[in-house]
Amino acid sequence: MSLLQEEREIILSNEYVDAFDFAEATEFVTNASKDLFISHHFKNKSRMLVQPRGGFPTYRQQYALYESFVDANVDVLPLTIDSNTRLNDYATAKKMLRLSEENDMDMLNGYPLVTHGYRTTRKMITHFNKPVSLRHGTPDARLLIETAIASGIFEIEGGPITYLLPYSKNFPLDKALLYWKYVERVCANYSRLNMPINRESFGPLTATLVPPAITIVIQLLEMLLSLEEGVESFSVSFAQQGSMNQDIVTGAVLRKLAKHYAAEIDCADAAIQLVYHQWMGAFPSKQDFAEQLINLSTVIASMVGADKIITKTREEATGIPTKEANAKTVADTQYCLGILNGLPTIVDEQEEEILTLEVQAVMEAVFNDPADTLWRKVFNSIKNGIIDVPFSPHIINQNAMITIRDASRNIRIIERGNVPIPERSYDYERAQCDLSKDTTSIVNNIIRDIGIMQ
Repeated sequence: MSLLQEEREIILSNEYVDAFDFAEATEFVTNASKDLFISHHFKNKSRMLVQPRGGFPTYRQQYALYESFVDANVDVLPLTIDSNTRLNDYATAKKMLRLSEENDMDMLNGYPLVTHGYRTTRKMITHFNKPVSLRHGTPDARLLIETAIASGIFEIEGGPITYLLPYSKNFPLDKALLYWKYVERVCANYSRLNMPINRESFGPLTATLVPPAITIVIQLLEMLLSLEEGVESFSVSFAQQGSMNQDIVTGAVLRKLAKHYAAEIDCADAAIQLVYHQWMGAFPSKQDFAEQLINLSTVIASMVGADKIITKTREEATGIPTKEANAKTVADTQYCLGILNGLPTIVDEQEEEILTLEVQAVMEAVFNDPADTLWRKVFNSIKNGIIDVPFSPHIINQNAMITIRDASRNIRIIERGNVPIPERSYDYERAQCDLSKDTTSIVNNIIRDIGIMQ
């Protein structure tokens, strides 16, 4: 028995898991419908795929949500996991699911997949026969992804950086990196049976003034950590940033460098997709404005040339969206995509050059770390502030980088901290901003910039 299989059997002996049948799960994945694999749809798509978010506690509610999505012509179904399961607190998830079912009231903020189990969940997923994406925010997703893949969920979002630095304060980064190495290996093993399991990184990070260079570096590193374990299909992603031009530049540089760095580790044959998130920051409370923002995001996604768009709803500012609001966004986004033909190609060579220089400099610094493995190099680079995510709550993140918006709403780096931004790029970034104001005024501008869409 391999070391990985030994670890899998330990993980799946958890008291809150029904007996896991490895042979049965393997047979299921081997014979699963190609339509359940988003990698199959990416390979054969003629247009951008549309995927909403959404997760409810009970099986009945999740089933009804999927019915609404299918009626709205969805391409990819979501399964958003509750926060107790995200924190590996399966005991509380089990108790809250029972209370949700007994009282017909949502006591969880998502679907407790481990509690429902793969045998139950698989019935729902195979019934709808559409690809499902697991959205969860979990530093230790080992048990969750085993349950997900056995359920028929063949896209796993997240990673050791993107599902830690924005969400956690104290969870150890080195543990997250090792736990996600397990995830990558399991996905790679299952990928040999049928179509590839697709891995997707979480590009929005804190969704708060994160400069494109940091977003891209983290996307590239999570991609490389995944590909080196044998994953064959990976999606890099980022979210709407507030400037259409900066989004188009970010998409172009991210796509170009993802292919470059994949080829550098002899993974040029891997399928690399680009995913765009509709606005992830503070949403306008006026629902009409929210709809305008969503429609604009769809236009930008088309100009970026995204392979998939992840939608938001008009109810984002007021709470968990209803299934009706979620379905409406899917239908509206599909309609918008259907009329976006013949968009002009926009290229900003100067901005692309500046951003490419920044990303390459940070990547070089990571690779030059003396550690013997990529995951250790990544760990050291975050610890040393070579990678620094603005507004991350995690204790290992230095939070020394300061960003602000320029007059065109581009996110600019005005203090680089320990991030090795080249002098030419740094001078350019600062030159775009009015830094003659006093500190209080600049802080007030940052606060304004955070809520720019409200």
